[in-house]
Amino acid sequence: MDIRNIIKKPIVSEKASMLKEKGNKYTFVVDKDANKFQIKQAVESLFNVRVESVHTANYAGKSKRMGVHSGYKSDWKKAIVKLSEGQEIQMVEEA
Repeated sequence: MDIRNIIKKPIVSEKASMLKEKGNKYTFVVDKDANKFQIKQAVESLFNVRVESVHTANYAGKSKRMGVHSGYKSDWKKAIVKLSEGQEIQMVEEA
């Protein structure tokens, strides 16, 4: 698996910003098949930081309706990455 395909996008939410301020933790949507070691390697190589720990959570897709049409949202995986002291990732929103 290519490291550029492991991390899909950062999660920008109120909870994610509180984690970033308090514990130096960053939240990403990652590939469903990626394990913690692959996520750690991808973050370290893409952002040039040192990763202390990685926590992951799998989310099942929910059913959605739009009038008479129904379908499902995709399953997805979230990773919370804790960086070492003094490390920081510059996000686009902050610049």
